[in-house]
Amino acid sequence: MAVADRSQGLAWQRRYVIALTVSDVVVVGAAMACAQMVRLGRPVTQFDPLTIYFGLLSVIFGLMWLGMLAAYGTRSPRIVGAGTEEYRRVLSATMSTIGVVAVTVMIFRPEYARGYLAVAFPLGLVLLMISRSLARRVLSWYRKGGRCVNSVLAVGSPAAVQSLVQSLGRARDYGYSVVGVCLTGHPAGGTIDIPGVGSLPVLGNEHSVETALAASGADTVALTTTDHLGPAGVRELSWDLDRLGVDLVVSPGMVDVAGPRLTMRPVAGLPLIHMERPQYSGTKKLQKRVFDVVVSLGVLMCAAPLMILSAIAIKLTSRGPIFYCSERIGIDGTPFKMIKFRTMVVDADKQVGRLSALNDFSGGVLFKIREDPRVTPVGRILRRYSIDELPQFFNVLTKDMSVVGPRPPLRCEVDAYTEQVRRRLLVLPGITGLWQVSGRADLSWDDSVRLDLSYVENWSISSDVLIAFKTVRTVLGGAGAY
Repeated sequence: MAVADRSQGLAWQRRYVIALTVSDVVVVGAAMACAQMVRLGRPVTQFDPLTIYFGLLSVIFGLMWLGMLAAYGTRSPRIVGAGTEEYRRVLSATMSTIGVVAVTVMIFRPEYARGYLAVAFPLGLVLLMISRSLARRVLSWYRKGGRCVNSVLAVGSPAAVQSLVQSLGRARDYGYSVVGVCLTGHPAGGTIDIPGVGSLPVLGNEHSVETALAASGADTVALTTTDHLGPAGVRELSWDLDRLGVDLVVSPGMVDVAGPRLTMRPVAGLPLIHMERPQYSGTKKLQKRVFDVVVSLGVLMCAAPLMILSAIAIKLTSRGPIFYCSERIGIDGTPFKMIKFRTMVVDADKQVGRLSALNDFSGGVLFKIREDPRVTPVGRILRRYSIDELPQFFNVLTKDMSVVGPRPPLRCEVDAYTEQVRRRLLVLPGITGLWQVSGRADLSWDDSVRLDLSYVENWSISSDVLIAFKTVRTVLGGAGAY
């Protein structure tokens, strides 16, 4: 593929950035207009001195906001479409705008500005997050059809390339599609089989990247190992790719380690990646506890009528107690009683042996049946929308669980854990987590463990908030619930 053709293939990035820009302008303008109407109690189209005055303020502050969104790179093709970085930058840009506006208001003291801005910024931030989420859903839909993706040429040893391709295959929302590989010390020709992905053509070795790019039309080179090239070889490769208009990304080989734990430190011209230790105590622990209590009390108060109706339905339609208490293993291996609405017949636990042949869970030590005959009709509805899990917020208040965390395991599951998997027990188990928003019961055992360990290694309040919001969408969709 020629350079011009490759640039044409990336035209979707320019169109997407333009669409985000237009969306941001509309959202910020709408937020300012709504705040103005709330403050004045009149439409923005009514021309009088006060309306014109607020209109000018809206234009000035709106341009500041849009400028911050641009300055923080919220529309960079490197971060849009997936992950938390885009949302974090939108939030940071908004908070910076509030700071600048606050200083401006203190200096110039524009009349009546404070109350109206208290409406504009929170409303605008919510609308910005919603618009970005909708844009992602559209982009994800295109990517599922093979459009709006970056075609990648993976370069490195067979083991490193296999790991990279599998990781990118699991994260399709990020839009990387590997179209070919260059294997260290291997000539061009043949294919490499990647479990779970398929076969990919071997287009050469580490010294024939340019030829492989011409054959594959890739717009991105992913370098998985650099020892075979050396510092001079990597530098020369980056110059060659810059001339061709091809992006270069380097995978350091660290799996499921999030950005906040990584710090780039240039030392004597050598870029060193410093990986911070996971933090499970101190200020972060206090922040998480406050988040848990606030969210749990809010959910229990709002869901009280639904929980009462659910309890009545369970009692009227099947024999047995309203609640089901199951022993689970919590932080540091401490057992506790997890509370749920009962969704199965009373002797469901005794039927596990008889139904073991029907286990649909793909590998591991879990037991799940898609069409479980033990589930009651009411229980099926409660499970589909996760209503049965609402009593677990009482477990959160008693410090046995957290709102967000790894899936609470059974004792028999923990007994089968390897030393690596036992790291799931370093934090409180959660009502929801990465496993909940990434497929729920449809996940394989390996994927469930990987997501839980990733959460344990990288947990933060911002990720908890994002997972909580995603959970609402997942629950309403009912996917993976049975």
